[in-house]
Amino acid sequence: MLLTFAIGDIHGSLSKLRDLVARCVQYAGGRDSTLVFLGDYLDRGPDSAGVIRYVTGLQSQPRGKVIALRGNHESIALGVIDGAIPPDYWNMQGGAATLASYGVAQAGDLPAADIDWLRALPVSYDDGRRFFVHAGIDPLKPYTEQDERDLIWIREPFLSDRRDYGRLIVHGHTPSENGRPELRSNRVNVDTGAVFGGPLTAAVFDDATVAPVDFLRAD
Repeated sequence: MLLTFAIGDIHGSLSKLRDLVARCVQYAGGRDSTLVFLGDYLDRGPDSAGVIRYVTGLQSQPRGKVIALRGNHESIALGVIDGAIPPDYWNMQGGAATLASYGVAQAGDLPAADIDWLRALPVSYDDGRRFFVHAGIDPLKPYTEQDERDLIWIREPFLSDRRDYGRLIVHGHTPSENGRPELRSNRVNVDTGAVFGGPLTAAVFDDATVAPVDFLRAD
């Protein structure tokens, strides 16, 4: 049975990420599995550089499938690099911590390979039952016809909407208030505020059911 683990916002929390991936590997017990990262690897936490090295290292391994999606914080960093967003805005959103983790003074000094990786990140993944994105979708549009900005930035009216989208929407972006994942009939939010003292969470899916069969966490 194929297992899929959807991991919420990391924000430089490398220690929690390592612990959570180890729990996912143990849970899989050698079964085929896919890791889906929902974005926001960067900013606020202590080791954004280490998080990117770790995720890209997972992607280079021959066993297992690793999908890394883009979050709004990756888009902000790219906007600064491209001159479309002021550096001060990024710093206020946690970019200063990212620069410190790399030991550089400005976004353009980030390693070229990491910038290329950020640019190549997709904004969604559809496994036929679930639609994985960073933030959510515009509930007034089919999930197949979404604007990129909504996929990585939206909160309302998505969070309050209760309609069936034809897929379970698996997302992060909005930290839960109680440090636990939020499961609704049409969506599941796995951002449990890891960088704010909450756990880093993974929703566990199998190929027999649509909803999560379990949740894993690293405190």
